[in-house]
Amino acid sequence: MRRSSVTGPVVVLGDTLLDRDVEGVVNRLCPDSPVPVLDETTYADRPGGAGLAAVFAAAEGAEVALVTAIADDAGGARLGTLLAAAGVQLYALPLAGATPEKIRLRARGRVLLRHDRGGPASPPGEPSEAVLRLLAEASAVLVSDYGRGVARHPALRAALAATRAPVVWDPHPRGPAAVPGVHLATPNEPEARELAKVRPGASRLVTASRSAQALRQVWRAGAVAVTLGGEGALVCHAGSTPLVVPAPASAEGDTCGAGDRFAAAATLALARGALVSEAVQEAVAEASAYVAGGGVANALPDPVRAAPPAVVTGGGERIGAAAAGAVVAQVRAAGGTVVATGGCFDLLHAGHVATLEAARQLGDCLVVCLNSDASVAGLKGPDRPVVPQGDRSRLLAALSCVDAVLIFDEPTPHAALSWLRPDIWVKGGDYATGGGEETLPEAEILARWGGHTVVVPYLDGRSTTDMIAAARSGRGSVAWPGTRDPASAPAHVGAERSEGAA
Repeated sequence: MRRSSVTGPVVVLGDTLLDRDVEGVVNRLCPDSPVPVLDETTYADRPGGAGLAAVFAAAEGAEVALVTAIADDAGGARLGTLLAAAGVQLYALPLAGATPEKIRLRARGRVLLRHDRGGPASPPGEPSEAVLRLLAEASAVLVSDYGRGVARHPALRAALAATRAPVVWDPHPRGPAAVPGVHLATPNEPEARELAKVRPGASRLVTASRSAQALRQVWRAGAVAVTLGGEGALVCHAGSTPLVVPAPASAEGDTCGAGDRFAAAATLALARGALVSEAVQEAVAEASAYVAGGGVANALPDPVRAAPPAVVTGGGERIGAAAAGAVVAQVRAAGGTVVATGGCFDLLHAGHVATLEAARQLGDCLVVCLNSDASVAGLKGPDRPVVPQGDRSRLLAALSCVDAVLIFDEPTPHAALSWLRPDIWVKGGDYATGGGEETLPEAEILARWGGHTVVVPYLDGRSTTDMIAAARSGRGSVAWPGTRDPASAPAHVGAERSEGAA
C-alpha cells in the first residue's frame, strides 16, 4: 500500500455524545412490573459519536483534532476530560441545552435497554477562525454525522467544500447530504438504503450496489462504501462494476462503534496517501478485528475506559461542573465575558485573593479551575496539598469575586478549558517576561475559540512554599517585604511564582 507523510492533523467533525455502559446482574423481576431488575456492578464512560471516532484515530498515534458542539453542563465537562485523556484536541462549538447521552444497561454482555437523554438537537454556535483554518490545513477530514446539526452548519460545510484534504463522510439518515466532492462516503446497509430510497432487491449485494451508485451520483462523491457487517463492504466508484471487500474472518460480538472504527481507519489510510480501494480494505480489516476483539469494551485506551468521573467534592452551589456550566451559560446568554483562572490554591492567602479580585474585574463572571488533591500531589510532591480539595474549594467559593469552582484531576487545566471556553484566561505572576501571551502554555488552547490569555501582577514575596517551609522549620511565620519582624507579617501567605495563581 502506498504511503506518504501526513502534513497536518486528522480532523474529525460531527456530533459527540456521552456514552455510558452500565454493567450489572439480573437475579429477579420487578415486583410491580414483569421486567428484569439490574443490580449495577460497574460502569464506564466514553466519548460517543464523532468523539469515539476521534479517540479511535488518536489511538493509532495520529494528531487528531475534534470539531464538535459541547454544552455547558456536567456531561460536557466529562467529555472534555475523556477526550483530553485520549489525546484528542478539542475544538468545541457552543451548544445550547444539554449534552446528549446514550446509556446502555447490560448484563452478561447483552444489552437489556438503551436510555437516551439530552432532548432534541440544538443548532451549534458559530465556528472560530481557528476552526476554519484547521479544516483548511488538515491532512484528512472525517465527518461523523449523528444527525444533531454540526454537519449541517453552513460555515462548516463551506469550509469542507473548500478543503484540499480528502474528506470521508459517515452519514446519518437524519443528517444532511454530503458536501459535493467527498472522496468517500461510508453508510451502513440500512442507512444507504434509506438515504438512497432504494427498495430491497434480489440480493443483499444488489441492493447495496444500487444504493451506493445512487448516493454517489446524487452527492457527486468519488466513492461510496456500504458496510455489510460481517460480510465486509461494497464499494462503488467510477465505472459500473462495484468492488466487494470481504471481511477477513467472520466475527460475532458487540458491534457498537464498529462503523466509527471503519470510518476512522479509512480516513487515516487516506491521510497517509492510500487509494480509496486500499483504504476500504484496511478499514474492513480494522473493523472486523475490533468486533472480534470484544468491541468498545476492550478497544479503548485504558485512560479513557477507566477514567473516574470528574472530582467534585465540598458541596455548595458554586462548586462542581454543573455549577460552573450554569454560570457560564447564563453569562454567555446575556452577551457577557467569561473569565477563568486556575491553580492549586494551597493555603489561601492575600496574594491569591489579589489575583482573583483582579481577574474578576476583567469580565462578568470568574470560574476557578482548581487542581484536585491527586493533581497537586503529582505536581508538588507527596506532602502536598496541605489543605484538602474540599476545604480549598469551599474557601474559594466563599470569596465574593469567585462565581464557581471547577475541580480537575489532570496536571493541567487544558481539558477544563476546552469545555469552559472562557473569553479570558488569567494567570498571576511574572509570566509576561517572555514578551507576550505566546509564553503562556494555555495560549494555544484559548486560540481555538478566539479567547485571550492575560497576566495580572502578584504581590511580591508571597510564597506558599516559603510559608510551609517556615512552619515546618518551627519559625511559624514569614517576614514579608517591608516588614521588620516576622510577627508583623500578614496572616495569609502569597502566591509562589511556580504556581502562578496557585
